[in-house]
Amino acid sequence: MGASPSREEAHSNSSFSGNGKAMAVASSASSSGSNQAQSKRAPALHMFQEIVAEKDFTASSLEDQIYTGIFLAGKTKKYWVDERTRNNCFMLFPRGLSITWSEDPRFWTWKPLKEGSSDADTDTQIEVPSLQNVCWLEIHGKLERSYLTPGVTYEVLFEVMLIDPAYGWSVPVNLQLKFPDGTVQQRKENLEEKIRMKWLELKVGEVKTQQGQKGEIEISMFEYDGGLWKRGLLIKGIKILPKQ
Repeated sequence: MGASPSREEAHSNSSFSGNGKAMAVASSASSSGSNQAQSKRAPALHMFQEIVAEKDFTASSLEDQIYTGIFLAGKTKKYWVDERTRNNCFMLFPRGLSITWSEDPRFWTWKPLKEGSSDADTDTQIEVPSLQNVCWLEIHGKLERSYLTPGVTYEVLFEVMLIDPAYGWSVPVNLQLKFPDGTVQQRKENLEEKIRMKWLELKVGEVKTQQGQKGEIEISMFEYDGGLWKRGLLIKGIKILPKQ
C-alpha cells in the first residue's frame, strides 16, 4: 500500500490539453451509439488544474506522469491518480512538514532517500529526518481538503521507521486529524514493540470529503507529556490514500 500505481491500462478514454486540463475524448460513434460511448468515458480528474497549478506540462509528459506521480512544491509533495478508480492520492514529504527542532543537528539529522519503486522514480530523492534525541516530539502537516476526491473515504497514515538504538517509546505517541470546522480525530500508537528497520504505516484517521468542502486538514504526531527522551525514528512522510 502507498506506492504509486503502475500504468497498466490504456489511456484511450481521456486525453490532456497542453494547458493541463483533462479533456474527454470526443466520440466518433454514430448517434445511436453515443450513449454507450458516454458511459465508457473516464471521469475528469478532480481539481487537477488547481493541484498542479505551479507546473507547466505538455500533453505527453502529463499523460506519462499522472499515474506514476507528480512532484510538487519543490519535491515536498507528491500527487498521483489511481488508474483504476481515478481517485486522487497524496504523499507529504518531511521537508514540507513542520517538525519541532528539525534544523538543529543535536536533535534531528537529515539524509537522502530514493523515493518510489518505479523506474520513473529511481533518480528522485527526498530528504528524511532521523531523530537523534528529543523529549518534545511534534510533527504537523497540512493538505487542502477540497483536493480529495469527493465521496471517497481516505486513510491518513504516517510512514516511519524505527532504527537502533531506539529508545523512549514506552509512552504512546498521539496521532491526530484536525478539520477546518475544529473537529478532531485522535488515537494513540505504542511504538515500543514495533518491528525495527522496516517502514511502518501508523494510521492517523479517516476523512471523507463532500463536494464543495474546503479548508486545510492538519495532520499531527506528537508526544511531549511523558518526559522521556526519544531516539531512533525516521520520518518518510504522510500518506493520504483511498481506503482499500
